[in-house]
Amino acid sequence: MTDPTHPGPEAMMGSTAGEFVVPSAEDQAAVAEVAGLDKPHSLGSEAWWQMRRRPMFWFSAGLIVLFLLMAVWPSLFTDADPRYCDLTQARHKPSREHWFGTDIQGCDVYARTIYGSRSSILVGVFCTAGVALIGSIVGLLAGFFGGWLDALLSRVGEIFFAIPTLLGGIVILYSFPSRPDTPYAIVVGKVVLAITLLQWPTIARIMRASVLQVMPHEYVTAARGLGARPGRIIVSHILPNAVAGVIAVATINLGVYIALEATLSFLGIGLQPPAISWGIAISEASRMGFLTSAPHMLLFPSVFLSLTVLAFIMLGEVVRDALDPRLR
Repeated sequence: MTDPTHPGPEAMMGSTAGEFVVPSAEDQAAVAEVAGLDKPHSLGSEAWWQMRRRPMFWFSAGLIVLFLLMAVWPSLFTDADPRYCDLTQARHKPSREHWFGTDIQGCDVYARTIYGSRSSILVGVFCTAGVALIGSIVGLLAGFFGGWLDALLSRVGEIFFAIPTLLGGIVILYSFPSRPDTPYAIVVGKVVLAITLLQWPTIARIMRASVLQVMPHEYVTAARGLGARPGRIIVSHILPNAVAGVIAVATINLGVYIALEATLSFLGIGLQPPAISWGIAISEASRMGFLTSAPHMLLFPSVFLSLTVLAFIMLGEVVRDALDPRLR
């Protein structure tokens, strides 16, 4: 059957035999859409084309942009000082003056929630970058060179992989405690280092598996036959075709790292006051008696933390689906 709305080949010929009629722009667009010619063909452009068609991508991206603005430019959302406290206004319920109420020391919960996003997101971003960098390098070297190097790196990764992240983080941070006068950068750096040391084997395994899948392809064999150096082969041929899985998993794990930092801070060994984070706020609100007398202290930091973790996990799911050719 033919579609009456689209002209067939005979419609492109004039009434006189051999007379060719140029199709209109609408007809060309319709033919291109049916043939799939309007879709991009490179990995990045096709992934972007797939992601922007999903409402979940725009929802998660909007939340992430909002939280990033809170972390980078908190004064855009509030002009209150998060460290200013008034004991006479301790544990006040949400009001017009204090939107989220006040905590046990009379500090504005809304201001501390806004400023707390900076520490939590910083830990998540730096942990993701560190884990992706170390894991990708180890996975590339293990998968590309193989042999004894692969065996050595795999055994080292299994040692770290066998250590529970939460338990290992407690041991590391308890062994190197932070004092109240410790600089903010060092406090954040300790948490980032502890999580990175315990999480890189996951990315290393994913990268190694991706490299082993890419190695037998013809373009890699051709590059070796032409005498290309190992570094050039890795950078030009192996890495661009093996990094998709790492990007997807790292995006999902970013939310996991934020939740892990909050857990360590809740236990009192992660970020320490005077640093401000959602984990510290949840820890202070969970003390005996405060949960029933001032539930707003726990509610708002927990909601912001949950939304941030959810946004990054949703974005990671969308990125994974867009980069995985089996799901297209």
